[in-house]
Amino acid sequence: MSPAAKPWEPGAPLRVGVIGSGAMAETHLRAWRALDLPWVAVHDRNKKASTALGQAFGTLVYDDMARLMQDCDVVDVCLPTFLHREVVEQAAREGRHVICEKPLALSAEDGAAMIRACEQAGVRLFVAMVVRFFPQYLKAAELVHSGHIGSLQVMRLKRVGFPPHGGSSWFADDTLSGGVMVDMMLHDIDYALWLAGGVTQVYAKLTRTATRQYAQTVLTHDNGVITHIEGGWAYQPGLFRTGLDLAGTQGLVEWSSDELSPTLHLPERQQDVRAVPLPAVSALNDPYTAQLRHALSCLERGTPFDVTAEDALRALQVALAARHSALTGQAVYPKVSA
Repeated sequence: MSPAAKPWEPGAPLRVGVIGSGAMAETHLRAWRALDLPWVAVHDRNKKASTALGQAFGTLVYDDMARLMQDCDVVDVCLPTFLHREVVEQAAREGRHVICEKPLALSAEDGAAMIRACEQAGVRLFVAMVVRFFPQYLKAAELVHSGHIGSLQVMRLKRVGFPPHGGSSWFADDTLSGGVMVDMMLHDIDYALWLAGGVTQVYAKLTRTATRQYAQTVLTHDNGVITHIEGGWAYQPGLFRTGLDLAGTQGLVEWSSDELSPTLHLPERQQDVRAVPLPAVSALNDPYTAQLRHALSCLERGTPFDVTAEDALRALQVALAARHSALTGQAVYPKVSA
């Protein structure tokens, strides 16, 4: 472990400390390495795992989380969801900016407390809602926001994969992960709120076995737009499908990960169907790198994040409403504003 770093001065590269050693910590470390930061460190209670990550990515390895927080400028929280509040609040007390993997928390109360702790400490909180940085989703959002398909009316979003770790990890315990709606469907809920605004009604159904979960949720937005979201940990290992259909008064945007050459099909008129090629995800266009590059730039320049902590809290509130609807069989009226 290196000696304590000097306080950050504007214009100098920010020092990032990653907390965690799981799949998301590895993903974030790969992205930080792509951004070529001169100072990155990692800590996890599992010393063997954090040491392996440090060796793989050429980062410093800290045995003590408090010491790492003292030495870095930005704490990147890549821990299981049930640990988010404790670590984010500790980072805020240390006066460190925070990047936190989604979901923000397991409850709206915890999420609000985390935002409040960062505000009171004068530090900034970025929640990693990475789907907003996928090029396909960005392009589709641009077409909607620019009015290319007229007034948005109906959305259909899909995100179905296999159970994390075969359904045997903390993800399978809803008290630790929030379940598939809070952990994974959250991405598409956030995307729907981004495109169509606040929600007044949520209705959901959930089926599950010991290891698998599959859910469908219908959102009614303030402006009358209807969103249907399909999400699940239901497929066999290695299979993951996503897709979107966005219907407006003057056109339709479609995309599916099953397509060999993904395109957005944009019918401008009944007899005029135009295929718009999508930018592909690649080493040069990696969404995880893009979101951390964005967060880092905003921290260095003092500019607003494209995804605010309040956005992440609103998505969490709707995801929790969907879970409650599925448990009770009744529609929920969360009145989550844009």
